[in-house]
Amino acid sequence: MEVCVMNGRIDSGLGAIIIDTDVIATYAGSVAVECFGIIGMAAISMKDGLVKLLRRDSLKHGINVRIEEDNQICLDFHVIVAYGVNIGTIAENLQSNVKYKVEAFTGMKIKQINLLVEGVRAID
Repeated sequence: MEVCVMNGRIDSGLGAIIIDTDVIATYAGSVAVECFGIIGMAAISMKDGLVKLLRRDSLKHGINVRIEEDNQICLDFHVIVAYGVNIGTIAENLQSNVKYKVEAFTGMKIKQINLLVEGVRAID
């Protein structure tokens, strides 16, 4: 049974560096919205089940971050994608970009990146 911890941890020679999951979510969200085919992050209203596009300053609400007990990151992205673009291509692009940039930013390994498509919109 895997147990999730709240924050990432890096042990340096002088002490520990703790990375809050909100920091990881914010950074991962900014990387994700730069990817081709991603219109933006999505939030689902628990009250009525509606999906809304999140503003750039609240991207972290469309991402769930879990740090596993082996100090690896698991990410769930709730996204709205562009109409007419292959979802498999979008997913591969997002996963490779996020994996590379988040690992370089945090110094931690990515274990899993899940893409949950919550809506489709025309490109403006």
